[in-house]
Amino acid sequence: MLIIQVKEGDTIEKALKKYKKKFEKTGVVKELRERQKFTKPSVRLRERKIKAIYVQKLQRNAED
Repeated sequence: MLIIQVKEGDTIEKALKKYKKKFEKTGVVKELRERQKFTKPSVRLRERKIKAIYVQKLQRNAED
C-alpha cells in the first residue's frame, strides 16, 4: 500500500503527482507487462548482456 504525505495547503494535483511518481518507482506496471508474455531465459540473458555493453560504452565515453 502506498502512503502519500499531503501537507496543509497542497492541491489534489500535487498529491496525484506524488502518488504517480511513487507508484512508478515500485515497478508494478513494468512487472505486469513482463508477465504478459513468456521470455526464454537465453533471450533474457542476451538482452542483459547487450544492455551491459551499452552502459559500459556510455561510461567510457563519459570518461573521455
